[in-house]
Formats: sequence, structure tokens, C-alpha cells
Amino acid sequence: MPASTSPRERRLAYVAWTAVCIIWGTTYLGIRITLETMPPALMASLRWLIASALLIVYMRARGEPLPPPSRWGGIVLMGFLLLFIGNGGVAFAEQWVPSGLAAVLVATAPFWMAGVEAIAGSGERLRGRTLLGLLVGFSGIIVLVWPELSMTSSDSRHFLLGVVLLQTASLGWSLGSAYSRRFARQDHVLGTTALQMLAGGLLLGAFGLARGELAHLVFNTRTTLALAYLATVGAIGGFVAYTYALRHLPVSFVSLYAYINPIIAVALGVLLLGEPFNARIGAAAALVLLGVAVVRSKREKATSS
Repeated sequence: MPASTSPRERRLAYVAWTAVCIIWGTTYLGIRITLETMPPALMASLRWLIASALLIVYMRARGEPLPPPSRWGGIVLMGFLLLFIGNGGVAFAEQWVPSGLAAVLVATAPFWMAGVEAIAGSGERLRGRTLLGLLVGFSGIIVLVWPELSMTSSDSRHFLLGVVLLQTASLGWSLGSAYSRRFARQDHVLGTTALQMLAGGLLLGAFGLARGELAHLVFNTRTTLALAYLATVGAIGGFVAYTYALRHLPVSFVSLYAYINPIIAVALGVLLLGEPFNARIGAAAALVLLGVAVVRSKREKATSS
């Protein structure tokens, strides 16, 4: 935790972290609903472009400046890692992976975070109990995908592709979070967030147009409301809360939101969308979260010692 963090900032950071746990648990459902009529890249692009526009208008109305051009290179990099790779990967994967299950697989983000911090020299080396936790967690993914490995249907191939995309998204999010933590300055937090959203939205939009997604972009009341929720509560509320928490709390603690998100996402997916949740999925989810717990407990002990 930064030495300059005041008690008030610390309290607000914990409130922000709680908001992240709840809000991002619901966004998996929102993404799944928007994909009923919208292609993934353009949907994600619209989400972040709308959110960035709202934030910039708000900042202009308050007379708050945007970060200077000298910061834009790092901001674009964070937008690429966090939004293009991280959020974009989730959007593509949810075409084939149920929303609750996607949240379970994204829960492996702390595994990737441990690896990123170890390589960057800001975390403990990967050995002993940490490696055990990684093995347990990834064994949950094996339990989940094992039946699909013996199948040759298009659905099975797409499901496996979705699993790979979700792990790529987790890695991208971990890299972006680590970069933000180590190199982003604590001033211009709102402006940095707005420009990250703008950069990510433009990158996703360019990618979607290159894929010819515009011809498949359709709106109806249900998907438009879901997109509005993602662009306001999910994007602005969740992302600003995440950025604030990341500035004032350890990355290792902030990443614990991945424990809570799957519970909310699975419950909403089963109750509202009728998504499957059987014993094998439950066992796989339990292994993933157990592995996360082992990794987290080991690293927290090392941090406090």
C-alpha cells in the first residue's frame, strides 16, 4: 500500500473495491445479453466510447483537465491491455462460453498476476506453495474442458477457443494492472480512465470494422438497455472504482474481486438466462477458486513477513 495513502483514502478504496466486486459480477450477464444482437468487438467499442464521452463531458463541465500528451503513450498501452485484450477477450469468449462460466475462468487472473509480478521483480518467486496453487487452479480448467477435448463438433471447438480467449484476457488484464500500478501517476485519475476507455474503444472499433461487424450490428430494447448498463454502471462505475482501489490498495488485494465476481455471475446466469451449472462445472469452479486461495494466502504471508 502506498505510504502516501491517508486513512480516508484507504476507507474509500475499500468501498470502491466492494463496488467492483458487485458491479463486475453483473457485467458478464450484460455482455451476454448484448451479444444477442451485437457483434463482440463493436459492442465492446460502443461500450467504452460511450463511457469515455460521458466522462470527458463531465470533466469539461467541472473544468478538470485531461492528462497532458506526454502521458498518452502509456494510457494507450493500458487501454490496449486492459480493454482491447482484457475486456475484448471476454466479449468474444462469451459468444460460446456461458456468462457465469466465463466469470469462473476469469477468476484465474490472480494466477497471471502472480506470474507478472514475479517476472517484474515486484512479487515473490514462483515456487513451493505458489506453484501448488497454480496447479490446483489450472486443474479446474482441465476438469472443465476435458470432455470437450474428445469432441470434434463446432460447438466444442468454439468452447475451447472461448476458454483460451478468457485466459488471454486474464493475462492482458494482469499486465495492464501491473503497468498501471507501477507506472501510472495518482493525479489525473479520472482523465486517465477516460482516455483509457477512448483508446480501448477506438482499438476495438477499428478491429470490429476490419472484421466486417458493422453489417451485423442490430439494436433492440433488451440489448440497448444492457449496453447502456455496461457503458454507465459497468464501465464508469466499475472502472473508476477499480482504478481508485488500485491506486490505494495492494494489487494482490484488489485482485481478490475475482473471488466474488464468479458467484454473482453464475447465480445471475442460472436464474435469468437458464445457463447450465452441473456437478462437473461446480467441481471445476471449486478447484479454480481453491487454487486462487492457495496462491493468495502464500503471497499475502510473504508480504506481511
